[in-house]
Amino acid sequence: MPAFVLLVYHRHDDNPDMRVGYTVTKKTGNAVVRNRIKRRFRALVQSLLPVGGVEGADHILIGRRAAFHGNFDDLYRQLSKALARMRR
Repeated sequence: MPAFVLLVYHRHDDNPDMRVGYTVTKKTGNAVVRNRIKRRFRALVQSLLPVGGVEGADHILIGRRAAFHGNFDDLYRQLSKALARMRR
């Protein structure tokens, strides 16, 4: 996806909880840019992960610069599409 990379690691334990981690590197921008990207990711995950996430897995979102400039609806569609691919 242009705005992020989604990694999903199955933990292979008996815990069905879905966990989330966010990574936005300094080359993406200054602290204001990085924090805004993480806030956008948290809002996206809060709405999409309970329905579309993989149970018993760790979800890691690695932010790219496009996540700062992109439209929230576009980010929503991208994450929805990425989660659908992971469930296959």
